[in-house]
Amino acid sequence: MFSPLPVVAPHAIIVPAAVEFTIWPYQHRFQRAAQHMAEGIFDDLDAELQPQVMLIGIPLEGGAAICLEPESCGLPPEAFSGVVARGQYLRRTESEGWPAREDDTAEIRRRRHEFKGIKLAVQEVLDELTPRNGARRSFAGWPVLIGDFFVVTVLQLRRKALRHHPALRPHRYYTDGRPLASSLIEAAIARFGEECVKALTEPEPGSGLLTRPRDTDEIVRAAGKFLLDTPAQALGLDPAGAKLFNVLNTVSSLRYEGTAGVGQLVLARRGHPNVQEIFALTCPTPLSDYRAVRKLLQMSTADVSLLSDGENVYALGRTLGQYDASREDMFIINFLHHYVWELRHDGQVLVRAAYGQPNLPQSRLSRSEFRRGLRDTFGVTESEKVERLWDVLLEASRQQHGTLVVITTEALAEADRLKLQCTLIEPVPLTPLITRLVTAIDGAVLIDPEAYCYSIGVILDGKASGRGSSTRGARYNSALRYVESSPYPCMAIVVSEDGLVDILTKDTLPNRHE
Repeated sequence: MFSPLPVVAPHAIIVPAAVEFTIWPYQHRFQRAAQHMAEGIFDDLDAELQPQVMLIGIPLEGGAAICLEPESCGLPPEAFSGVVARGQYLRRTESEGWPAREDDTAEIRRRRHEFKGIKLAVQEVLDELTPRNGARRSFAGWPVLIGDFFVVTVLQLRRKALRHHPALRPHRYYTDGRPLASSLIEAAIARFGEECVKALTEPEPGSGLLTRPRDTDEIVRAAGKFLLDTPAQALGLDPAGAKLFNVLNTVSSLRYEGTAGVGQLVLARRGHPNVQEIFALTCPTPLSDYRAVRKLLQMSTADVSLLSDGENVYALGRTLGQYDASREDMFIINFLHHYVWELRHDGQVLVRAAYGQPNLPQSRLSRSEFRRGLRDTFGVTESEKVERLWDVLLEASRQQHGTLVVITTEALAEADRLKLQCTLIEPVPLTPLITRLVTAIDGAVLIDPEAYCYSIGVILDGKASGRGSSTRGARYNSALRYVESSPYPCMAIVVSEDGLVDILTKDTLPNRHE
């Protein structure tokens, strides 16, 4: 059993030095468990998000907040002194425009609006404390009443990492008031907040559930299902995200005469101005008829897709014309290969799912992993050099058909050794533009740690390796063999056609026979 933990932030409300202030005994334990859960969720989505979780306590009668956990949360308590009054004002003046659920009683609606007002007021303060150009963005959770305090869980994520991922327009709701998510990250934030509220409403918050938090993979799956509610709502369907998510997973897992399903499914209402039917099905096929849908998918080609209204496949056809992205009523499902699919809107990938687990497309390199590889392999730590190489490799990762970049200290010598199986060029420092050009052809691009390029279209050699993987393509396996065989410090960045990015160094090669 944990004993009550005294928490007095040095810049929080002033209490006598002899008084140990705590709202409830397990607040420290709760914050640590919530931080651990957030790391499990958001590190899995994008390690660059770097989540931080803090708790603030707001007195029912107003006054300065108490920065509960951690003590060094960095939020000035006096900034929250007016949130209770501000929340009441928002409830009185704006709640008529807030979506409401039809089955709510008057008391439940009043209570929900009261808590929503406080949540919005806290968010206003957080937005002022973390402006648009700040390094982090803060998200206020739903307040929970514990004793004489509203306790709010605050999640912070790196703003720059958030900007890397596309999103639909925010603040969308079903007609019954239930919110919709604009991105997988927003859906994950919502699901994380729900888990925290569930734990905070227990008799002894933090003493039980969050010490064994719900499996973070399960929370991310729930976020994926939640995100799929958004295209369902655009098609005029009842909440159907979970159903649609399960359909796509099942269809992508099925084979037809031994082949994996590859093709497209367009989600749009029949008669959409940007959809042309080639031929219609007399009896539309329900999406729940997985095998029939998989069989129809076999007929799709690069420019011919299945057309679905979210409930049935009604035709085969194609998209045409200039789609008005502001409508947000046409979505593309790409079935990439066995058990892998992605949801696109206006050419941008909102979510990719592999073997039933949703994630963000890994077409962006992990900056921390890349920086660590440069340091451990080449001893490169200077920020200027790291950023130069990062910009080059970020551009390379955008190649739709994949590419391979090899960094080695002996790039010049290797270019000469492999000159019969590559195209030699005059040494040139790579810029994003040059990178875009030289990675457009097959073969590897050979550069040194200073970002100078010496050859392109390189066919790599290397000894056969027990570390190779039959589930990965030739590009990945040739890079692995080259790195393992090279007598020089070497790093390979492999961008696969499905968007997966691998950073290979001698220290990070997979185990043999893996």
